[in-house]
Amino acid sequence: MTIHPSPHIWLYDTTLRDGTQREGLSVSIEDKLRIARRLDQLGVPFIEGGWPGANPKDVQFFWQLQEDPLKQAEIVAFCSTRRPNTNAADEPMLQAILTAGTRWVTIFGKSWDLHVTAGIKTTLEENLAMIRDTVEYFRSQGRRVIYDAEHWFDGYKQNRDYALLTLEAAIAAGAEWLVLCDTNGGTLPHEVSQIVESVISHVSLVICQQPFPQIGIHTHNDSDTAVANALAAVMAGAKMVQGTINGYGERCGNANLCSLIPNLQLKLGYSCITEHQLNQLTEASRFVSEVVNLAPDEHAPFVGRSAFAHKGGIHVSAVERNPLTYEHIQPEQVGNRRRIVISEQSGMSNVLAKARTFGIELDKQTPAARQILQRLKELESEGYQFEAAEASFALLMYEALGGRQQFFEVKGFQVHCDLVDKETNNALATVKVGVNGKNILEVAEGNGPVAALDAALRKALVNFYPQLATFELTDYKVRILDGHTGTAAKTRVLVESGTGYQRWTTVGVSPNILAASYQAVVEGLEYGLLLHSQAEAALEASR
Repeated sequence: MTIHPSPHIWLYDTTLRDGTQREGLSVSIEDKLRIARRLDQLGVPFIEGGWPGANPKDVQFFWQLQEDPLKQAEIVAFCSTRRPNTNAADEPMLQAILTAGTRWVTIFGKSWDLHVTAGIKTTLEENLAMIRDTVEYFRSQGRRVIYDAEHWFDGYKQNRDYALLTLEAAIAAGAEWLVLCDTNGGTLPHEVSQIVESVISHVSLVICQQPFPQIGIHTHNDSDTAVANALAAVMAGAKMVQGTINGYGERCGNANLCSLIPNLQLKLGYSCITEHQLNQLTEASRFVSEVVNLAPDEHAPFVGRSAFAHKGGIHVSAVERNPLTYEHIQPEQVGNRRRIVISEQSGMSNVLAKARTFGIELDKQTPAARQILQRLKELESEGYQFEAAEASFALLMYEALGGRQQFFEVKGFQVHCDLVDKETNNALATVKVGVNGKNILEVAEGNGPVAALDAALRKALVNFYPQLATFELTDYKVRILDGHTGTAAKTRVLVESGTGYQRWTTVGVSPNILAASYQAVVEGLEYGLLLHSQAEAALEASR
């Protein structure tokens, strides 16, 4: 039997250019280099680095990569066609593209006659000359050219004949890829399919050269169909998909490569990256979100923390027997993992499954298992939430089993806040902590009461537990549970703590926001110490 290789789809990442146009997203040169190298490891063949000449940051970025190139990816410089009524060879902005030193250049040009006459205020004939002249110039300088047909689908629907002429101009000048862009994000999948098929048919008929340029797709998410549109284009014959990690981009974002890659590879049978690289997708998604300082989308398909989370007891028991009952792929295929969520809807199967994730085997007939379930439901009726606070649930479980290690005991604390001016509060926290039979009294300042309390606790404990110096309080969330009671409302606090490679979340509930915060902060430190103790025990056992 002959085994035929899977058809290949070329991935083109534009996180560093289109993605950075997202409102509220800003990256340094170092950030861009870190992301580029992570995408290189992921196996993305084309990485668009930016528009050299448009800003000093992009110029330096390309210079840095000339000194220390990527391992396998082609870094691509991006720019527009020349301006109207000039010569490409005389355009300073095109000289900056050449200086970037990339083998591949992506040029975008106008496809929509409205943009030609009303946007850049020139004639339709001059726009065709701009496309031809720019592509020809880069080809004469030894560059390979990807042509991005901006506003392609709107232009095609308004003036099909002229839109096709713009592609013919790019082809005649030597472009190797024609990328059809849904720049406004308003096209739907059935339209994309029809238009891509029409373009491929037209190109194959009018172009005599072999092989003729391949078709790519670049979609925006303004109609929430960017991924679906890109998939429709591929199924209609497109061979390149442009997108961004996590779907970052202007307005509503771009096609999300973290959804496109597994859909193309696992669902449609195309080859994009290796199986090993696909296993790194979740890690790459979270790495990029960390570098750009945006919270990960916990409910993102494939790579979100909740993508394979199971909460209902019936779901959990079914997944325990056969994961296919409620999972469309194996989470490990994209580097994610199954999570059993603990909540007031939990049954005994949730508790047993959750215990196994902590390496604890429980029998549903044991008193401890029923005690954990009962205590869980009692606490959630009081306002606790363990869905997002797995560390607190682990401590609850260890306590029910009689195995909760007491690293320290907080015997009391006080917090004072002084209003310095209308915008600044200084806080002073005093804590009394018992450790190994000794009472420690410490004080610390912070820019708020929780920061001061956290600092005072660490100061009191770090001499006994030096590993606390590696712990960070990375996130702090407050929710009012019964707002109708006004300032007497019960408050739930979630605190995320972590080290450079591990994170955990704890919860506290009280009518007093400081008491709720104290509980969550203390449990965060306790759980971190527990993880460290378990790691040391495992290391010792392996010797």
